[in-house]
Amino acid sequence: MQERIELLPVSLLDDCRPAVNALRRLARSLKLEFGWHYLLDLTWIIQQLGDIQGKRIMDAGAGTGLIQWYLADQGAQVLSVDRASRADLPLRFRRRFRARGLRPVDLIPASRLLQSKLRGTGKMRVKAISQARDIISIGDLRRSSGQVIVYNQDLKSLSDLKDGSLDAVVAVSALEHNPQEDLDQVVSELLRVLKPGGLLLATLCAARDQDWFHLPSQGWCYTDATLRARFKLPPDTPSNYLHYDELFSSLRNCAELRDNLAAFYFRSGDNGMPWGKWDPQYQPVGVCKIKS
Repeated sequence: MQERIELLPVSLLDDCRPAVNALRRLARSLKLEFGWHYLLDLTWIIQQLGDIQGKRIMDAGAGTGLIQWYLADQGAQVLSVDRASRADLPLRFRRRFRARGLRPVDLIPASRLLQSKLRGTGKMRVKAISQARDIISIGDLRRSSGQVIVYNQDLKSLSDLKDGSLDAVVAVSALEHNPQEDLDQVVSELLRVLKPGGLLLATLCAARDQDWFHLPSQGWCYTDATLRARFKLPPDTPSNYLHYDELFSSLRNCAELRDNLAAFYFRSGDNGMPWGKWDPQYQPVGVCKIKS
């Protein structure tokens, strides 16, 4: 494994087809949808991680996104970190995955969550009934061998985590949503909790010549130079930014991504692909940093 910065080529979809198919199946079973470039992000991260079984891995900026559930399915103990609370994590995730909170405030017990929703009225009660049906519908699925530990916390201050306690940290298109002035502190904190030799694998948005803010997705696009500085990478760290234009052209012409946009893009103009119009404004980039 080598530290590097890599614009994610669309060839990943064919090179990692078994992983792509597995991710699609898992997403369908959990009723999750992909961001327009997330299949590239996810397959790149999975490719870099190698053997997952038994590892302690943080999903940084996890929300309810797919990678944490995939890693748990592969036998990892996953620390799911996000500043937004997931205390009322939907029951369909808890039914299939062994989920608990790092602290009592991080995850309401499933029985209490369902009872409180069933006592509600209108949309809350309808949602509770729907979640109960979800549990019944996936009852025949095998239970994941891994575990997901929910930790509702800002990535700048992971105060409940010990130094050098994790094998890897992954961040799927999450770090670019931090203010620029906070990114150094976030990266330092993620490296602090990694074991020596542990991997920090982050996908972000790439900028060709100058950092810029993509308003629809509320994320920063970063140049090669900025990523080197923020992730504390040496000047000679390998990068394929010289092929930016060629790779971006291939991305814009990728029929598999274009023809499989998630339904949520078509419902709003306030997202990364407004009203479902295929028009990529940036391309994803992966950063591999190894804890020294």
